[in-house]
Amino acid sequence: MFERGNVLASACPSRQILQHLTSRWGALVLVSLHSGTKRFSELRRAIDGVSERMLTKTLQELEADGMLIRKSYNTVPPQVDYTLTEFGSQASNKMFELVDWLETNLDGIFGKKSRRLIRRIYYTMTLKCG
Repeated sequence: MFERGNVLASACPSRQILQHLTSRWGALVLVSLHSGTKRFSELRRAIDGVSERMLTKTLQELEADGMLIRKSYNTVPPQVDYTLTEFGSQASNKMFELVDWLETNLDGIFGKKSRRLIRRIYYTMTLKCG
């Protein structure tokens, strides 16, 4: 079908997939699923700040793009698991590397002027994350 996509071309479908992968919540879903299959409720707890509506929308987009598989169980209450596909796993690995690089280099990226701000953010996150 396609020899190779071109995200710089406005009509190329790769641009929409890239948008889904790198969206605010899409990237965090990929990072969260990097460690393996998770239930909807586990993803919701793992991704601080995401609403149920936005998580549902993001998961639907990533599923439609072929990045993850949704498995629903006929139980009460309903149970739904999400697992990365091979393409999703490849994208997750790259996103995980980027996030690891970012977290490792955060201090240098912000520079000396922002050290107090970083300490404040880190302190706040430590309190939230335990």
